[in-house]
Parts: sequence; C-alpha cells; structure tokens
Amino acid sequence: MTRSYSIRTFGCQMNVHDSERLAGQLEDAGYVAAPEGDAADVVVLNTCAVRENADNKLYGNLGHLRARKNEKPGMQIAVGGCLAQKDRGDIVKRAPWVDVVFGTHNIGSLPTLLERARHNAEAEVEILESLETFPSTLPARRDSAYSGWVSISVGCNNTCTFCIVPSLRGKERDRRPGEVLAEVGALVAEGVLEVTLLGQNVNSYGVEFGDRYAFGKLLRSCGSVDGLERVRFTSPHPAAFTDDVIDAMAETPNVCHQLHMPLQSGSDRILKAMRRSYRSDRFLSILDKVRAAMPDAAITTDIIVGFPGETEEDFEQTLEVVRRARFSSAFTFQYSKRPGTPAAELEGQLPKEVVQERYERLVALQDEISWEENLKQVGKRVELLVATGEGRKDAETQRMSGRARDGRLVHFTPTGPEIDTAVRPGDIVETTVTYAAPHHLVADGDLLGHRRTRAGDNAEAGQRPKTDGVSLGLPGFGQPAEAVAASTATGCGL
Repeated sequence: MTRSYSIRTFGCQMNVHDSERLAGQLEDAGYVAAPEGDAADVVVLNTCAVRENADNKLYGNLGHLRARKNEKPGMQIAVGGCLAQKDRGDIVKRAPWVDVVFGTHNIGSLPTLLERARHNAEAEVEILESLETFPSTLPARRDSAYSGWVSISVGCNNTCTFCIVPSLRGKERDRRPGEVLAEVGALVAEGVLEVTLLGQNVNSYGVEFGDRYAFGKLLRSCGSVDGLERVRFTSPHPAAFTDDVIDAMAETPNVCHQLHMPLQSGSDRILKAMRRSYRSDRFLSILDKVRAAMPDAAITTDIIVGFPGETEEDFEQTLEVVRRARFSSAFTFQYSKRPGTPAAELEGQLPKEVVQERYERLVALQDEISWEENLKQVGKRVELLVATGEGRKDAETQRMSGRARDGRLVHFTPTGPEIDTAVRPGDIVETTVTYAAPHHLVADGDLLGHRRTRAGDNAEAGQRPKTDGVSLGLPGFGQPAEAVAASTATGCGL
C-alpha cells in the first residue's frame, strides 16, 4: 500500500529548500504527498532553532500529532532540521511517540531511517557532525512551478555572537559554479522563470576554491541562461560585499534590482559585541553605491532590537541608520537568548518590556518609511510575476498578486482586453500602480500586458518541477546536452 507524507517547515529559506529535498527523497522512495487536510502516514517537522519560541512550536505540534497517531496505527513522525541537530535524543525523551530524529547534515537519510524505525519498532536518532552529502545531489520536489531555490553554499564561517546557525549547519562549503549553473539550467528547462541563489553568506561564495570574485561572476553567468527571466539572491554580509557584485547586478539584465542587506544594529558598539565585522558608515556606503548604480533598487534588511547591553543611545543610533538607509521594508526581531551562543552569556540582558517598547518604535518608524517609499511607486508601470496566494484578501477583492522585479508585493485586478484567456500563477503581467500601503502596492486598472508562460501552464495543471539532484555540472533532468554546454562555458571559474 502506498504511504503518504506531509512536511511542515519552520524558519528560513534554507529550511524551505531542505523540505523540497525531503519531499523529493520520499517520492523517490514511493511515498505520495498527502491531499490537503488528510492525515498523512508520515509527518515530517523540519525545524528551526533561531528564535526563542522554536522549542514551543515543535513540542506544541508534537502534542497535537500524538493524538492523531493514537488514532492512526502505523503513522510515523519524523523531526529534522536545526532544532533536531541541537536537541538530538532529547526530543525522543520529551516526546517518545516520535519515530525518527535526523540532523541538518543527514537529510538524505530520512527514507532509510523511517524504514528502520518501522522494522525495529523503535525510534531512530541519527545526527551527523559534518555534511555527508551536499544537498544538491539529492532529489527535490519543488514547491513552485515558476520560482526555485538554488543553493550555492551551505554553512557559515562567521561567528556572530547571537547566531546558533554555524554550530548547527557547520563551516561554509561551496558548490562549483558549473553545478550551480547546471541546476539553474535544469529548472529553466522545466519552465521555471525565476531562481533565488541561496546561502548563509552568498557574497563569501568562492572562499573554498579561492576566488573572492566568484559570486559576481556567478551572477553574470546567470545572465547567459536562456529563458531565465529573474535572478535574486539571499543573504549577503556587509563585511564581504564587494563593488564587483554591484556592477554585476547593474549590468546583468535578468538580475533583479533587489538587495537584502542585514544591518542587525546601527550602533557600532553593539555591532562589535555582535562580532559583525563592519560598522554603520561602511553599511551606509554600500547602500549609496548600490543606489548610484541602480536608482530603482529596493533594499531590505534584518534588525535585532534589545541585544544584551543595548542602551537607549545605541538604539537611537539604530533608528538614525534606518532613517538614512530608507529601507523598502525590514524584518525586525526582538533579541532572543539562545543557549549555546556567546550572547546568551553576556551581561546586560534587557527586560522584556524595554525590548518591546523599542521594538514598537522601530516598527513604527520603518512602516512610515516603507509607506513613503511605496508612495513613490504610484503611477509607475510594473512587470509582475503572478504568484500563488500571496494576498489574504484576494478572494474577496477579486484581485490576484504578483511580485515586481524589485521584490515588492503588488495586488492587481486581472481585467482588460490585454488578457490572453486567463491570468494564472507563473504568467507575466504589466500594470500601473494605483495605491500604496506600507507593506504592499495595489494596481486596480486594466492590465497593460499579459504573457502566458510555460510556468503558468504547469501551475494551472498542478505540475511542479522534480529535480533528481545535480552533480559534476550535469542536470538531473530535462536539459539537453547542448544547453549544459552553453550554461557551463561561461568563464565562471569552472
């Protein structure tokens, strides 16, 4: 009898992409995705350990699953990801109804562990200390018909005092450029229009094979992949960000003018305590260079409020940098004490009420700036890649949603004589922005253009790309030999 699976993902883009790999492996092992709302035979929780409530989320979900498992003989529960890497066998001790625990370095072991746990009728816990198989060699069932993640590296060589990721993901390991480009080409051959290059610190890419300009070269090489319409990347580190990357962004037509540049704090004293090897002037100078090369660039950031020892003066310095930076949006976080990080042992842990008050002031300021920046978009013509379900009110307003090239979310009305049959997720439309809010734009006029795409065909048919893993510069599926030769002969340090 065919067994079904479902995967619940918590945390960052890395985890989302890992979940695609987990789905691909399960399908290769004969599992099928459970219909939405049905109880799966195997439930996988892919966890995150970055935020303070990560443990609560995990054990809350496991508590709910316990009742389902009692009602469904043979059901299995697996826990993976960063929290599994950190807590290891403690998960089974706290939740003995869990069948499998696996870490960030051995996501390729899941089908085997499930089968072993079923055969032995006992929990299987496998946590490797270092990466055994690069994730790109594993099969993946992609979530989207039109947009795909492509890992260029795993792990991180930085030692930020607030971050637990390096201890859970390990040191940075880079893929060869030919392998990255082959995976990009394979996705495009399946109809994907947009890729996001993914790494803990993408602009340190190349450190493993000795080319500090490798990331800029990789961006330029993506420009030669025929049919690839949009390239994004996340996340860079200000300390390693070089001018050649700015030039590559500005000069490569399919690289989007969108930059996510984590600030974390505007106080040089706090940045030093965080072990962030840049200072606020350096950070702002990068933004100045980006905007000089790409005046239309949308820049977003991450900011932590309430780091240990942060004074009111430190916080005011963060607010001042935010005023000067003019971010289009920001992911703002209240500092959470994570056991195992150096910051957890620092003196000066701030009271919750102080952190909350500062957080609210920061959010209010950034919302004001975001709204002002979005108002500048009113009246502009934008090209949108139509997305799936990005607007909570789309059904009642009869709008659809899409992302502009600069990453802004736009809710639009799918009307007008330019529409070719029907607008689907994965299609490309052009429209004019008519209204701005802090976190989105609205375009309520008739569409100025509509292009049906193969990605739209696949989305309409419910088809998603399935990659079999990419290694040694060869695609896992779909791409003819001539395309491989074209995508790898790019001078990108192969």
